[in-house]
Amino acid sequence: MDNKEFKTAIEQIHVPKEKVFSAISKGINKEDNRGKGKNNKVLAGVATAAALLGITVASGFVNPAMNRVLAKTPLIGGIFQEFNDVTGMELANQEAVTELNQSLTKNGVTVKLTSAYFDGSVVSITGFVDKAVEKGGNEKGEVSFDLNFEHNNGDHDPWLNGKSNDIKKVEGGYNFQWKMNYPYESFKENFTLPITIHNINGIKGEWKFDIPIQQEKNRTLVMNQEQGYPEDEVKIRIKEILTAKASSSLVYETVQRYKDDEIYLKVVDNKGNEYSLGNPIVLEESQQEDGYHSTVRTEMDKLHSDSTSLTFYPQINFTDLKVQQLLDQKSFSLKSTRFNLGLQVNDVTQKGGKLVIDYQLTGLPKNLSKHKLEIMNHNLEYLFWLVDQEYVDKIDPENPWPPKNHGIPFNKVKMIDKATAHFQSTFDLNGEEKIENFKLEQTMLLFDFSSFVSAKELQPFTVELPVGNE
Repeated sequence: MDNKEFKTAIEQIHVPKEKVFSAISKGINKEDNRGKGKNNKVLAGVATAAALLGITVASGFVNPAMNRVLAKTPLIGGIFQEFNDVTGMELANQEAVTELNQSLTKNGVTVKLTSAYFDGSVVSITGFVDKAVEKGGNEKGEVSFDLNFEHNNGDHDPWLNGKSNDIKKVEGGYNFQWKMNYPYESFKENFTLPITIHNINGIKGEWKFDIPIQQEKNRTLVMNQEQGYPEDEVKIRIKEILTAKASSSLVYETVQRYKDDEIYLKVVDNKGNEYSLGNPIVLEESQQEDGYHSTVRTEMDKLHSDSTSLTFYPQINFTDLKVQQLLDQKSFSLKSTRFNLGLQVNDVTQKGGKLVIDYQLTGLPKNLSKHKLEIMNHNLEYLFWLVDQEYVDKIDPENPWPPKNHGIPFNKVKMIDKATAHFQSTFDLNGEEKIENFKLEQTMLLFDFSSFVSAKELQPFTVELPVGNE
């Protein structure tokens, strides 16, 4: 078959637009969600379904059916295709993307914002920054923005929670896309979002924009069905699903005894369609008599119109409090606060600029596979912290990390005997992360057992979808 015949054959193929978009979206979201849980020891590779389009695009052929999908807004639709944003492509096809033409130049760097959309619970903004940004301090090809929304300051800006960035090199500069989770419990369908860019690649400027954001009212399906798991002291209440033009959002509440345990959901409808979920945004949380309550909202693939029920498959990732011991002893034992796990430290030795800890792990399953032992060996590099005793209570629980120059969070691990889970960890006392005026008798060892506890799949439950809710 020559190229002409091949192109003719390709053009005759029917492209099921909604299924293609759905497949691509699932692939992209699964890729984004890899490695979320603290106990995901094995990261499964996910092949993005965008390859469905890449076969024709990469070869120079684009099926006319797909061309028609993007034809109404070729520039806007093109940039969403460039960023593999399936929601954006679908909204561009529905003419539901706001085109922008806001441009500012500060200190020789021009920023232009080109589009915005608000669908379900996600806000997207695309733009362009010219190549003058390369005069900043970043490596060539890297672009980073220090920005805030709604006149907020620093990292406490709720719009930054879960914000994603994508950058593409183009002629004369860089295209970019920011995607933010709408951070509030109640929705405004139309509002203005102030944006202040403080610097780009270290170049200061204060680029300020006011972006019109709008979407039609979401359709709401109210469910309020609760499933309890007494053995694990967890409850899950599915509250509602909000359906927009190209996506949906799931709102649910969890009640759990241990605040930091992480609960993830897989969602499958009665037709066997699996729905990808985005990063959850906490709308409300409180501590009550029956445990820690959290109401969260997460982006979800658009609900199929013929779905009549959804089955939820919960998974819980367990956490444990860090245990600690002052290094004024050469040997000691530590026990997990929740699980039948232990750490037997056999010896603590300081050799010049190195600290060597010899230890064994107890309570582990027998006959661990070689692969699991390799993962364990890797995890141990991060599970020990050395912290100056006087600074242990200065660790921020919201952003836990040893204070600068008063903690060492990394070590090099050597397996001594896999049969007895015998290891050695060596800490560099003179490395980039260090403890000033290090003294063994003033140093606290912190250890986290959470990584050795497997995630648990809970019993699935089914929720019938109500008809006609708004």
